[in-house]
Amino acid sequence: MKKEKQTSYTLKEATAKLMKFCAYQDRCHKEVESKLREMNMIPEARQEIIYQLIQENFLNEERFAKSYARGKFNIKKWGKIRIIRELKLRNISRFNIESAIREIPENEYLSTFHALAEKKWNNTNENSTIKKKKKVADYLFYRGWESNLVYEKLNELEE
Repeated sequence: MKKEKQTSYTLKEATAKLMKFCAYQDRCHKEVESKLREMNMIPEARQEIIYQLIQENFLNEERFAKSYARGKFNIKKWGKIRIIRELKLRNISRFNIESAIREIPENEYLSTFHALAEKKWNNTNENSTIKKKKKVADYLFYRGWESNLVYEKLNELEE
């Protein structure tokens, strides 16, 4: 049986490694905690490192939530429902989630939604209007757009 190489880190080495990890892109506490577990750090060391990362502003949950929300909206064209759900999965506080959602300008949000819905509608090859509406609706719901927006838009596109 092959033995896996066990790497151990000093507190200083682990802290330096996590600083790089957090500097590369914003991270949430859950990702940092997971990384520290992978590195086999004891709970006291994990707490110490996380405390230091917060003190030196490498780890900032509000900044993470805001950049996550902006990125997923701008790049992946996700709606608020999906962004909120994903932030909750990362144990982000309700206050930080609300703050992150406010980062998305309402006019930009709606124009992105309309453009996305129209593009999907035009690119969906389906003879039956009902099937076409279902495909477009499923696509928009998967991306986390609100049902009232989706249904209003589908009724508008159908005409």
